[in-house]
Order: sequence, then structure tokens, then C-alpha cells
Amino acid sequence: MTAVTERVATVPPDHRVPARGWQGRRLAPYLFVLPALALFAAFKLYPIVWSFWLSLFRTDGALQTFAGAANYERLVADPLFWTALRNTAVILLVQVPIMLALAIGLAVALNSRLLRLRGFIRLGFFMPMVTGLVAYGLLFAVLLNPQFGLVNWVLGLVGVGPVPWLTDTLWARIAIGLALTWHYTGYNAVIYLSRLQSLPQDHYDAAAVDGAGAWNRFRHVTLPGLRPVILLTLILSTIGTLQLFDEPYIMTNGGPDNSTLTVGLYLYNNGFKYFDFGYASAIAYALAVIIGLLGLAQFRFLGDRT
Repeated sequence: MTAVTERVATVPPDHRVPARGWQGRRLAPYLFVLPALALFAAFKLYPIVWSFWLSLFRTDGALQTFAGAANYERLVADPLFWTALRNTAVILLVQVPIMLALAIGLAVALNSRLLRLRGFIRLGFFMPMVTGLVAYGLLFAVLLNPQFGLVNWVLGLVGVGPVPWLTDTLWARIAIGLALTWHYTGYNAVIYLSRLQSLPQDHYDAAAVDGAGAWNRFRHVTLPGLRPVILLTLILSTIGTLQLFDEPYIMTNGGPDNSTLTVGLYLYNNGFKYFDFGYASAIAYALAVIIGLLGLAQFRFLGDRT
């Protein structure tokens, strides 16, 4: 008899774990996560699966008939969908880089040791993120109203004529971009600021000893240090922009002339305005595929090479 066998044999019966008790211990962690899994399956997994199944049906009034891939074929040939996708892409390619660049500059300024009342100022820039989407959408709709908006009134005081913020195709897009920039710049700046505060000060001191100026320190120390969070905020901003709905719905309702119609708003119109749930589900899955492909591309080209 080996030493291990003798040790097990000498253990009193009262200290041995019964087989059923051991199985209960193994099942205990799964019992704790079971409520969360049940909620996920009921409110996440089931709607995702049902939405895909629904995308295979054509809706004719109250009648639904199986159509296979007909909704996806319709999607490819739908010019209004491509208009919505193009409008969304314009916001993604123009507004998001401007917003992230402003957020980086703001984070660097808020991280300065020369700044007083930094906590109060940081809170002030983060406060727009706390404002609800509907509330700030209505706020900008009132401020930018072409007839009685506060912005045009202030511009009139300095001799600038009224700007058709919400009634012109170009200015309506600019208005949406301004609202998004106001709401999300401070949020991204806080993320960058948290990363800046974790960067070693030794790197900046070494760069200063080598004669690097403020711009070179920003270029060769700050930006490389911010690279992981830049990728994070870029992916989050991409997902949020592709799902953009509240701002154009409240401020312009997709107009004028569909210039601010986004994919999210077009999905909503088909599902809850025309009650074409099959086609709306197909739009949702097409949007999910686009978001996934863009996310993979961003990880591929901007992620860590190692």
C-alpha cells in the first residue's frame, strides 16, 4: 500500500466528502449564474434568433408568408437603404474623427498640472453624456430652429442671416454632427484622460531630457500610449454611429429629402411605421454584419501587431 493510499485510508469517515455532496459543490456555481443566463436567453438570445427567423418572411398586412432570402434580395436593390447607409457613412467618416480629435485635445488639456479646479471642469465636460438622448435632441431642435431658435438669434446680433439648420440638406447634416459632438466628446475625453493618468511620467521626463518639444512629446509618447483606448473609442463610436436613431428622429425625422435618414431610422420606419417586420429584421441583420466587418477591420489595421 502506497503512502497516498494509506493517508486516504486513515481519514476518518466523518471527514470524507460524500459523492452527492461533491456533485452539489460542482453544480453550485452554475446555479448562481442560472438567473443571469435565463434572463439573457429570454431577452437577448430569443429575440436575436426570432428576428432572423422573421427576416425570412414577407409581411402582407396581417399575413406573413415564408419568402426565404427575398427580403435580403430586396435590401440589395433598395435605393433608400443605400441612401440611409451613405448618410450614416458620411457621419461616421466626418463627425467621428473630428469628435475623437477634439476629445484627445480636451483630455490633454484636462490632464495639465497648470489647470485649476480640474475636477469641476472635468465634470462639466462630462455632464452632456448624462443628458438623455431625447432631451438633448429636443434641446438642439429648439436651439437650431430656423425661425425662432436661439442660435440664429445670436447670429443675427452679429449681422449673420438666419441659417436653415434643419431645413437644408447640408445644414441638417451639420446640425446632427454638432449635436453628436456636443454629447459624446466629453465622454471620450474622460476615457482618454483615464489612460493619460496611467502613463508613466518617466517617459515624458526622458523625452524632455532628449530635447523633445511639446509636439514631439505628444506625437511620440502620448499618442502611442493612447493607442489602445483610441481603438476602443473608435469601435464604440462606429457601433453607435451605425445604430444612430434618436438624434435624426427627433431633430429632422430623416429630412429634408432623406438627407439625414440613417439605417437605424430606416429600420424603425419599416418595422413600426409600415409594420413590415420581416424587412426590418433583414435590415437589422445586414447592419449587424456591417458592424462586425468594420470592427474586424479596425482590429486588423489598428490593433496591436504583437
